[in-house]
Amino acid sequence: MTSDIAQSAPVRTLLFKAANDNGFDIAWNDQGKWLCFESSLAPVRIWLSTFHNAVLLCGISSQAVASAIDDLGIPISGELPAECVTAWSVNSFAELHKLIRRVFQLSRSLPSEPLRLFRERTKTMPRSTEAERLVIQRVGQDIFRERLMDYWDGKCAITGLAVPQLLRASHIKPWAVCETDEERLDVFNGLLLAPHLDAAFDAGLISFSDDGKMIASNAFPAEGFNLMGFDQYAHRRINLTPSHSNYLEWHRKHCLLGNS
Repeated sequence: MTSDIAQSAPVRTLLFKAANDNGFDIAWNDQGKWLCFESSLAPVRIWLSTFHNAVLLCGISSQAVASAIDDLGIPISGELPAECVTAWSVNSFAELHKLIRRVFQLSRSLPSEPLRLFRERTKTMPRSTEAERLVIQRVGQDIFRERLMDYWDGKCAITGLAVPQLLRASHIKPWAVCETDEERLDVFNGLLLAPHLDAAFDAGLISFSDDGKMIASNAFPAEGFNLMGFDQYAHRRINLTPSHSNYLEWHRKHCLLGNS
């Protein structure tokens, strides 16, 4: 499929709006048949175009983000701009907005952006006393939560609850146990959970298999499991990646009660 830069003025306006509305606030000069945008808040570049002013095209500069995109567009072949690693086609501006928004969210959380941001925010902060180290820890935990909100699209990984005030950024391998800041700030070491699920996960009453299925601890009484409504989630699966597996294996081994 070959892109087409000869968009009508209304179509170009809608492409600019799709980029700006979803975090890409810096427009570059046209690159061949593509409009190019960057973000002041995310480390990725996107390219937008159309095919016969009907099919909409979006390319991105990050392979890590591309690998994490889930069925939000159809991969296309053909000539792409320099630095563009892949591109997709979609059939409506609503789909294009959704795709661009997901690119923005993932680029803020993958692969090492949270760690880079943490180092930037704390590089001049003292850390000689316990109180100072706790302040730095709080900075890291705030960044971790922000990036989990991005990665999980602001929704509980199990229930789909989308009330930010109620969502908990739950480390799979706890902050205090992690050996490096890379582990502490890795979004694959976290789940965004509703409060009751976070409490049960933190207490070792539930965990998850590598394919995302909930595992109930043998120490979790069936009556309590059902009263908390956990039975309705027993057949749901979290959308996990292979990068979650090592952390979940650690959680099942060290945190899940009574299942060894």
